[in-house]
Amino acid sequence: MKKPLIIVESPTKARTIKKFLPARYVVKASVGHVRDLPKSTLGVDVEHGFTPKYLTIKGKGDVIKELKSAVKAASEVYLATDPDREGEAIAWHLAELLKLDHPKRIELHEITKDAAMAAIRNPHPIDIDRVNAQQARRILDRLVGYKISPLLWAKVRGGLSAGRVQSVAVRLIVDREREILAFIPREYWSVAALLSGRSEPEFVFPAELFARDGEKIDVETEAEANRVVADLEGAEYRVASIKQREGRRNSPAPFTTSTLQQEASRKLRLRVRRTMQIAQGLYEGVDLGAEGTVGLITYMRTDSTRISDQAREAAKEFITGTFGEAYYGGREHRVREGAQDAHEAIRPTLAHHTPEKVAPFLKRDDLRLYTLIWERFIASQMSAAVFDQTSVDISAKAYTFRASGSVMKFAGYTKLYEESRDEAAVTADTKRLPKLEQDETLAFRGLDPKQHFTEPPPRFTEASLVKSLEDNGIGRPSTYAAVIETIQARSYVWRKGTALVPAWTAFAVTNLLERHFGHLVDYSFTATMEEALDAIARGEGEAEKWLHAFWFGNGQVGLKDLVNEEHLATIDPAEVNAVPIGQDAEGREIIVRVWNNGASVVRGEERAPVPVDLAPDELTIEKANELLEKGAAGPRVLGVDPEQQLPVLALTGRYGPFVQLGEMEDGSKEKPKRASLFSSMEVDTVTLDDALALLSLPRTVGVTPEGVEVTAQNGRYGPYLKKGTDSRSLETEGELFTITLDGAEVLFAQPKRRGRRTKPPIAELGPHPESGAQVRVLDGRYGPYVTDGETNASLRADDQVESLTLERAVELMAARRERGPTKPRRKRS
Repeated sequence: MKKPLIIVESPTKARTIKKFLPARYVVKASVGHVRDLPKSTLGVDVEHGFTPKYLTIKGKGDVIKELKSAVKAASEVYLATDPDREGEAIAWHLAELLKLDHPKRIELHEITKDAAMAAIRNPHPIDIDRVNAQQARRILDRLVGYKISPLLWAKVRGGLSAGRVQSVAVRLIVDREREILAFIPREYWSVAALLSGRSEPEFVFPAELFARDGEKIDVETEAEANRVVADLEGAEYRVASIKQREGRRNSPAPFTTSTLQQEASRKLRLRVRRTMQIAQGLYEGVDLGAEGTVGLITYMRTDSTRISDQAREAAKEFITGTFGEAYYGGREHRVREGAQDAHEAIRPTLAHHTPEKVAPFLKRDDLRLYTLIWERFIASQMSAAVFDQTSVDISAKAYTFRASGSVMKFAGYTKLYEESRDEAAVTADTKRLPKLEQDETLAFRGLDPKQHFTEPPPRFTEASLVKSLEDNGIGRPSTYAAVIETIQARSYVWRKGTALVPAWTAFAVTNLLERHFGHLVDYSFTATMEEALDAIARGEGEAEKWLHAFWFGNGQVGLKDLVNEEHLATIDPAEVNAVPIGQDAEGREIIVRVWNNGASVVRGEERAPVPVDLAPDELTIEKANELLEKGAAGPRVLGVDPEQQLPVLALTGRYGPFVQLGEMEDGSKEKPKRASLFSSMEVDTVTLDDALALLSLPRTVGVTPEGVEVTAQNGRYGPYLKKGTDSRSLETEGELFTITLDGAEVLFAQPKRRGRRTKPPIAELGPHPESGAQVRVLDGRYGPYVTDGETNASLRADDQVESLTLERAVELMAARRERGPTKPRRKRS
């Protein structure tokens, strides 16, 4: 007897659906795409309507064979690929490959039995407009990638890639670094009056200098600040005006893909790619024991903040039952202009699946992300937070000081949830003022002048890059995770804490594209391309016409003419690979030049490698001079190896200081043996004995009774032991030379520790003002955090390790304690 066949993309989703659908349905998975453009050629006939040449993806033969067999045995076929453009295209490819005449397309916005049965009852044809939009996007990406990437290999270095969105994302990061490099700090001063009122004489509050003679005042120098302090000697501080009003803070909208990525990055320290991986699993299904397997969240690729009436009612029931009627707001959040609005916002499929209920069935990060999604959804339907806000102007001679504060009147949604970007605002909202009266004379406790400097714009984090991409209309949120991962994998960008730092290669590539392919990295042009693709998806544009204009030109030069031999011959690698740094004291220009094996600082004929972990803003003229001086000195000869009679040299390279046995011979491809210095060693003081010891690594520790050799090795992430395919980290570099076979066996007998070995603190900030415990900055799995041994608190997106103060660390830990203790991880049943 023939049965209905449902084809989904993911095997996980297939298993989930099988568990709750009636047995009469057969469910199979395509395991993602089944056809794609060829890898070895362009695969697009640009002369004949941009016809793509699709090939079956290598390795998919068995999957396709199984699907064809299932189709023959099916009474009808439902294509339930993901409910987006990519999923629509996969459905179309399946229909073509499996020769389905009238395929029934169904969309599962959530993986639950009710949603699946409702979709089966309401199938529709494949949306060919969405297919055309996806196909146009794929062809466009292929044209850019296949025509520009080889150019980068020839003009910059091998292994690079260009992309329609990727290259613009790199330019965003480079432009921000250019702003940082060009930034000149400006000094300014604040002057605060420390005062107290009659109602609470012991309570001292600050009021900031605001105006002089009724005009807003800016104090720019220490001399001006001292003059203000002198002018105010003997002044009477009197309340000139009191303004009070009620302030409201509305609940945030439920998550879109973009806002989920941003909030998970800021609050949970999750990488964007990791966030999407976890969300995919929560969508596809989680085994809840007796309740069965069910998708916990709706589809995670969406740009809409809309929710269904049923979801709103479920939220209302939970809020009124848990917090009371006053806490229900029922707010309808406006969908952003230009959003496709094809799906609901990201929300829990069932409001009664609280984090506490599902915790026993989820891994740690899964639970953290689900909690974030669940709380944000419930909070989105809660009432606004209400504050009593007070602003007081205080006169003193010709000067006016201002003090502001507010007290929460009604918690509203903040009883459950706080947006991470609002934490500074929360601090201000809870700042208290004493009760003051009009014309009241205040007790003067002192003046507090402080020096400040303006700061450059912060580097992008993954969270802020996602926001900037979306704000500029570059790409779409569903692609951001892949883009951010790619620019790091291709070494365009590296991470410093949570900040994204551009490599010098990124400057060179951006130079080339800006000068010779300007429209490809132009923000507005890229946004216009996205809008055109959206129009095609709505059936309002023609893909072929648009691709023709992009390739052949339409009022401006098309990509075809930009990649011809004549234009490419005008690109000078020496020009695009040079990044100006400035001039030294003698007026000589210093540049960074990008080579195939890295970057060097260059002054005339002098050059020296730039360390890979040196950020562009740290390469000052002084630092460049230092690197050039070391480079000019050449390698330091430590002596001669007694066994091979070869010179032993100490040098500094891109990856730091190292020792080398012998010199590179002209014409030889074989490199001399090298070894990195230990962290305790310096290139100027390392001895011959030290170098010979380093060059002797890896050291054979011994052979186990089973005949397996154990070696001690110094790797990229520190010292470790290796036994066959197993390994264990060593605590110190010195153990590489001292650990015995017995000691090694003890380590291998212990469970392998997750992550890397314990790292030393990034910074010591000093004793906690209350407990006296040492406050440190440590590098954790999800980024830097501060700790006093009792409380750990992650740094926020705008916190920089280099400028972090003890006061800020104490503030972060206090905020963490106010949110309550971290819940212990539950064991999975």
